[in-house]
Amino acid sequence: MKKLADTRLVKFYLWTGLGYFLIGFLYTLSVTRGGFFQLLFNNIWAVIYIMALNFILFEYSIPYVLAKKKAIIYNVLAGILLLWVHLMFYSYGSYAWRALGIQLRVYTDLLPPATLSYILQKQMAYSTGSVFVFGIARHIYNYLRLVQAEQRLLIEKQEAELNYLKSQTNPHFLFNTLNNIYSLARDKSDRAPESVLRLSKILRFMLYETGGDYIPIEQEIKIIEDYIALEKLRYDDTLRVHFNYELADMKQALPPLLMIPLVENAFKHGVSETRVGPFVELHLSVKKGQLEFRVKNSTGDSPGEPVQKEGIGLSNLRRQLALLFTDYQLSAEPGESCFTVVLKINLSSHV
Repeated sequence: MKKLADTRLVKFYLWTGLGYFLIGFLYTLSVTRGGFFQLLFNNIWAVIYIMALNFILFEYSIPYVLAKKKAIIYNVLAGILLLWVHLMFYSYGSYAWRALGIQLRVYTDLLPPATLSYILQKQMAYSTGSVFVFGIARHIYNYLRLVQAEQRLLIEKQEAELNYLKSQTNPHFLFNTLNNIYSLARDKSDRAPESVLRLSKILRFMLYETGGDYIPIEQEIKIIEDYIALEKLRYDDTLRVHFNYELADMKQALPPLLMIPLVENAFKHGVSETRVGPFVELHLSVKKGQLEFRVKNSTGDSPGEPVQKEGIGLSNLRRQLALLFTDYQLSAEPGESCFTVVLKINLSSHV
């Protein structure tokens, strides 16, 4: 990670140096009499020195001065000393670099005969301008990196919360299913072996098919059908379950186990508490990326006094939807001796 950060920082100084080179080159091209290539190489030679000096200033000198020390006076003295050193490098050092370029014949002296003071002023002006440009660019760079880091932390936090919700939902779902099998085994029902077999299929699906971010909707339908079949083993023929769906594309992708909590809630808080005429009606449709899943079930409430019941499954589902989508609705519609939950999702609004 540190190596990656260092690489990005080097690229930042190279790009900023290129920008400052273009500014200096275009300016000297307009005000200085000299050949195109002479001005080109002069500015390249100058910006190499400026890039190295500003790198030391912003990455080492300033952080060193701003670092917390035991005595504030130490920071003040260190700051004054480093300021003086950098002023020397930006003036006399820049002049020496210019002279070295002239000796190596990569820099052409285009100034008329002038005093050392005049040349130092020219070099100081060029260097001081670079401090402002590199300083502003470094501030923008730091701000953008901070925003990216905050976004990355937010995404990681949301992913961790989503994984936590999934880890809660799956054991909760399995716990309820095991309770159903336990009741069959306790009654020595002949349906117990079949229920174990169906549970193994559901477990296999959870272990091997739900690890990714998406699954085809046909797999979600299959797990719903397996769960319904498992639940029906507990009841006699008085239970009515009707599940139909209208899908334009059976390969439509969606997050795994998104609808199971609604089905589970219908059986646990509806059918299991209904004395007479228990039923569950499920309708699923996906058209043009708009998913609608309607679950209606009987309840044990007295007519005219419907009570909404929401367990951990539905609570977790609400939070998962908030983390996964920006456009969705999860509404409850209590009725007389029945309860309806409607889930609507714009699948294209996935975060």
